Amino acid sequence: MPNLEHELYDVTIMGTGPAGLTASIYTCRANLKTVMFEGDLPGGQLTQTSEVENFPGFETGIEGFLLIDEMRKQAIRFGAEIHFSMIEHVDFSEAPYKVTLSDGTSYYTKTLIISSGASPRKLHIPGEQEFWGKGVSSCATCDAAFYRDQHVIVVGGGDSAMEEATFLTRFASKVTLVHRRDELRASKIMQQRALSNPKIEWKWSHSVAEVKGTEKDGVQKVTLVNLKDDSTYDYDVDGFFLAIGHIPNTSIFKDSSLKLDDEGYIVTAPDSTKTNIPGVFAVGDVQDKVFRQAITAAGTGCMGALEAEHFIAALEDAAE
Repeated sequence: MPNLEHELYDVTIMGTGPAGLTASIYTCRANLKTVMFEGDLPGGQLTQTSEVENFPGFETGIEGFLLIDEMRKQAIRFGAEIHFSMIEHVDFSEAPYKVTLSDGTSYYTKTLIISSGASPRKLHIPGEQEFWGKGVSSCATCDAAFYRDQHVIVVGGGDSAMEEATFLTRFASKVTLVHRRDELRASKIMQQRALSNPKIEWKWSHSVAEVKGTEKDGVQKVTLVNLKDDSTYDYDVDGFFLAIGHIPNTSIFKDSSLKLDDEGYIVTAPDSTKTNIPGVFAVGDVQDKVFRQAITAAGTGCMGALEAEHFIAALEDAAE
């Protein structure tokens, strides 16, 4: 592994999901000295997806891990330098920016592309992690087609839950929506749409205590808790969808000058990946709270790389 100490890179990429890897392919092909950092989930959420059927170019689908592996190989072929490390701090006070890693090593970079993603909020109940990607999901758009004519459960009470449940009814024979309260937080129009859907069954004042299944067949049932009387019972389902929000992976920037919104997502300029700091770009789910797809993440990764390339070119022109 090359020694990073006091090195100067053209581009630093934080995160190695579809957005970060796409960005690195473009920056490396532009002959920019590029370094990438894996973070605590190498490859991002896609590595936890058993099968991806909606990424163009793969007629019969591809496992999430294999798709990321192909992207990684492509990035390395063009010269990307990838480290299994965490960025601990970035000093935005002067350019080039000083980047410090969790082991104390520091170096400098002309630009930073943040592609650290967002993590789905979880219930942290037994079986949830065990069956992640095997019946447990946080993305109906990604996985709904796997549950054609089956029974699935959705947990949540906001707009995301209503949207996920409604979308799932296009495929599933029945969708059960579980909510802790006896009223929804979702907007009126989203509530109306879900409440009027005959395929959606409601479990008001309920929570999920456990996800159950087998290694071979995946999720088979969940344990529900009736919060009115504390009774519990098992409920047969084929899939379990979490729709209780996402947490952007931006904790290291909370006390920095980088602009975040109220939920912690990085704010970018319209139709751009530019942040409020010159030479700093945000791509993928760390700034996208709407689409959250591998293909849209890859698209913004391309945008961020091109904008970083233009930024560096302007620096070089100014230095002449």
